[in-house]
Amino acid sequence: MRLVFAGTPAAAVPSLQRLAESHDIAAVVTRPDAPLGRRRTLTPSPVAQSAVGLGLPVIKTARLDDAATAEISALEADLGVIVAYGGLVREPLLSAPRAGWINLHFSLLPAWRGAAPVQRALIAGDQVLGASVFQLVAELDAGDVFAMREVDVPAAATAGEALELLAADGAQLLAEVVSEIAEGTASSMPQQGEPTFAAKLTLADGLLDWSRPLDTVFAHFRGVTPEPGAHTTVAGQPLKVLEATPAPDAEPLAPGRLRGTKTALHIGTGTGALAVTRVQPAGKGAMNAVDWWRGLRGGDELVAGS
Repeated sequence: MRLVFAGTPAAAVPSLQRLAESHDIAAVVTRPDAPLGRRRTLTPSPVAQSAVGLGLPVIKTARLDDAATAEISALEADLGVIVAYGGLVREPLLSAPRAGWINLHFSLLPAWRGAAPVQRALIAGDQVLGASVFQLVAELDAGDVFAMREVDVPAAATAGEALELLAADGAQLLAEVVSEIAEGTASSMPQQGEPTFAAKLTLADGLLDWSRPLDTVFAHFRGVTPEPGAHTTVAGQPLKVLEATPAPDAEPLAPGRLRGTKTALHIGTGTGALAVTRVQPAGKGAMNAVDWWRGLRGGDELVAGS
């Protein structure tokens, strides 16, 4: 098939690479270069970099406005494919490809429609994650589903780790659906059940609440790692929590109290301790949590809070 592919982050790269093996990619649509790193260097998106490596034409646009719509429509694609592009496809672009657009979404729809399905699912404590391929319609993530697949994700995986697994499995699922559409054998079904929604995460969503149960705090940590990042404050200073794991057998600590050990920094929650092994203080690089703790010289315990 002649395809137009829209995507931006690393999670969309496996899908682009997989589809490029078997189909004609007329163009790749992605977000414009963004400033990254301490020097804020303008950097092409992971999808743009992959497209260039594959020798594919790239259209960079922050939104699918009239100009982008005209450029994409002129490609006369059979099918549009979107994977985490970061913008909405509206009419008349929605109907421009002969078979419309399909979307690979990293949830088991109708669960977690929206921008941050993996993150929100982990924060909520969901035990099962997955991917769906559905027909794009005007309503957010509400179209008929061609295929869904549950993906085995380790119980302690962060959102970044889970998304990497989902991206690989989702690429396979997407390729299968595109092949069925090309062959004329694809079928879809309306979504079943009550939808939940996954709003985009902000920096404030990364603030950990130590008064909540250990399982809840750890689920929150997993869901906001690596973006927007788990964080707290210690002695009035912000601290990013980069690596952590539950330590239910540790010596009891009141919620928000800290205690250093030889191998980890323990922080009390409502029902047990979280063992933090790597942190990033404000204005500094990532470091071992115990080394950071020893450098505080603030006594045996401090309170972490907002």
